Amino acid sequence: MAQSAGSIALTEAVYYILLSLQIPRHGYGIMQFVQELSHDRVQLAAGTLYGALSSLVEKGWIEAVEGASGRKKEYVITIDGQSVLEAELVRLEELVANGKQWIGANRS
Repeated sequence: MAQSAGSIALTEAVYYILLSLQIPRHGYGIMQFVQELSHDRVQLAAGTLYGALSSLVEKGWIEAVEGASGRKKEYVITIDGQSVLEAELVRLEELVANGKQWIGANRS
């Protein structure tokens, strides 16, 4: 059963994994994408990545791609996962807006 988006704060690793799975990718492809997108700031270790992938499959936020060839298993984000990711973007935008507003108000 898929876990709903609700008001879940994602870890940075989960956020980037969901973001990377807008297209099907295998584990190493996810690691490369995240490292490149974050300008080397975020580097997913294999244990972190594969543990997160298992958890995300259990939650119904990602799924293995049927018929993927080769030994490497590919994953893609599900509709539920996309909802979670979009809810996180809204939450993060609110955090940034509140921070800018508050910091800006206290600098004047």
